[in-house]
Amino acid sequence: MTSINSHDFFRGLIDSQKRGEFRGIYSICSAHPRVIGAAMIQARADDLPLLIESTVNQVNQFGGYTGMTPLGFRDFVFSVADRIGFSKERIIFGGDHLGPYPWRSEPAEAAMQKASDLIDDCVRAGYSKIHLDASMPLSGDPKDKFGGLDPLLVARREAEMAAAAERAFKESSHSSGTGSASQPVYVIGTDVPPPGGIQAEEETVPVTRVEDFEETIATCSQAFADAGLQDAWKRVVAVVVQPGIEFGDHAVYEYDRIQAEGLITAARQHYDLILEGHSTDYQRPELLRQLVEDGVAVLKVGPALTFAVRECLFALECIEKEIFGWTYKARLSQLGTFLDKAMRDNPVHWQSYYSGGPQDLYLALKYSLSDRSRYYWQVPMVKDAVAFLIKNLKQTEIPLTLISQYLPRHYLEIRKGRLTADPEDLIRASVRFVLEDYSSAVH
Repeated sequence: MTSINSHDFFRGLIDSQKRGEFRGIYSICSAHPRVIGAAMIQARADDLPLLIESTVNQVNQFGGYTGMTPLGFRDFVFSVADRIGFSKERIIFGGDHLGPYPWRSEPAEAAMQKASDLIDDCVRAGYSKIHLDASMPLSGDPKDKFGGLDPLLVARREAEMAAAAERAFKESSHSSGTGSASQPVYVIGTDVPPPGGIQAEEETVPVTRVEDFEETIATCSQAFADAGLQDAWKRVVAVVVQPGIEFGDHAVYEYDRIQAEGLITAARQHYDLILEGHSTDYQRPELLRQLVEDGVAVLKVGPALTFAVRECLFALECIEKEIFGWTYKARLSQLGTFLDKAMRDNPVHWQSYYSGGPQDLYLALKYSLSDRSRYYWQVPMVKDAVAFLIKNLKQTEIPLTLISQYLPRHYLEIRKGRLTADPEDLIRASVRFVLEDYSSAVH
């Protein structure tokens, strides 16, 4: 099978949108192997390419919080594809918020060099969708009255990173290396707030102002031209905007197309661009469809997928207690206890996001929609607890009544003959239930 050419694919998507054919693509932003495996199965069922993206914090040349470099992440995804039997040629790799964000406390020159090095590594590893984001102030940068940067400076830095991507592609395409066969396509713009989601419950989420949207396009276009990157500018396919959607710990801010009408109208005047929406997690299916209809043709989803995994694992732990716990002698996984301990032992991934009293923290650690627990599944004691839970449940036949009690949607699928009671199948189905909403929205 021929590999997906990212430029041709996204240009086709843009052409369809401008003809009034409301197609799109969802983007998986996760490094969880069960999420990625389920996404591959869903993509195969949908006969769609699979777009998988890693963020600048998650994967970089120093390992990120996953411990993986871009090449390591690519190989990790390919290893899941081999296990699932999914065609590697159907995978599009993307980099999300690629830029100097992790090094923003360093002087601008050093931070930008690291950002360019990261993009070089991404392109050589086969990433072909590059989101350029230099919107954050670096050490020593002059700031405006709102604490932000001059848009012209942001644009020049993003052109500098695009130049690094172009060089990396040219060099890797002339060798037998691991680079992508597809020229990079670029995404510009940034969402509000920064990556990671909002940190407090607000009444509304402001929509990107039309003047800011237009300024992003104009300044980036000029910066690319000034850098001699006219050909690369032709491969800018999307602009990240904030259409007024987000989620907090326990609240979802839903899409309101009336509130976003001005932005959507302005975007439709740009016949060579589509919009990209981040933090689309937890939107109702009909709202995901409205986003695609309104030109937000790239739908990013991440925490909702690991949230679904966590929900299913907690339900399976309840089932485990019902099956084995009555004897008071059986060894149980104690998954919830180990996960809570791992998060409290190393609070670095959640302490800046969760606040309140002991009960607030207890609930957020387990149930927050931002799902900061996703950072802890590879901690050895948590990973071992998951393995033990699954081992326990595999050695018995789970009564359907318990699945009905704790996983009612799964129960219905089992009754219809579309799912088994194997715990791995139940976890995979939890992810696919989320992805089916996205699949319906982008078709």
